[in-house]
Amino acid sequence: MPIVGFGLYFALAIFCAVHVVRTGQPLYWLMILFAFPIVGSLVYFVAVYLPNSRLQRNALKAVSAAAKAIDPQREVRAAQAAFEETPTAQNQMRLAAALLDVGDAPAAARAYEACMAGPFARDPEIRLGAARACVECQRHADALRHLEPLRREQPDFRPEQVALLLARSLAGTSRDAEARAEFAEAESRFGTFEAKAEYAIWAYAIGDRVTSARLQAELDKVAARWSPLTRELNEPSLRRLQAARELAAKTA
Repeated sequence: MPIVGFGLYFALAIFCAVHVVRTGQPLYWLMILFAFPIVGSLVYFVAVYLPNSRLQRNALKAVSAAAKAIDPQREVRAAQAAFEETPTAQNQMRLAAALLDVGDAPAAARAYEACMAGPFARDPEIRLGAARACVECQRHADALRHLEPLRREQPDFRPEQVALLLARSLAGTSRDAEARAEFAEAESRFGTFEAKAEYAIWAYAIGDRVTSARLQAELDKVAARWSPLTRELNEPSLRRLQAARELAAKTA
């Protein structure tokens, strides 16, 4: 039994060492892990691996979602107070993000665009936030004015988010051929649930039954494997998808 136990601890040390190399952690962790395989592995797992794991991120998202459900305006009030006390671009950006999170897209768009009037006009986070807010309040042409230069100047910045917002904006300005190409490229390149869901929502909206049926089957297969927590975290996308599906069925 002691040999088995030591083998397990050594296996944990190997797992942590691989994580060190793959994620670019400081190499002194390797010395610690193999000099002290038991204590070193446990310390690394708690201090480095767990805080960056998907489990931890999902837990934090769940806690954040619960806090928003209890008091959805809390962050808006805090951000508003911070901005009134110190009216910096950073605090205005925080306020804009909080407004967008509670569904006040018009106010969020105004706040983001106010940020762009100063020295942070080319900040990619502000441009992306402004585009998101514009899409949510159906200002698709304005969203394109934020997104097109953002992609051109910083093609590696949040490529999936930018692609899906571009596709939705193109669809909102009746540029359907370009929207289809953008959705299809996002699905092919990223293959995420969100990319497929956004493509399916658009396909339902234009009456493309072949594409919507294919995507819906793929999405159902993915969602069937979800835990309750994952389903809860993806609830906004699921709601929009179901609404698009029901509307398409009524108008068919």
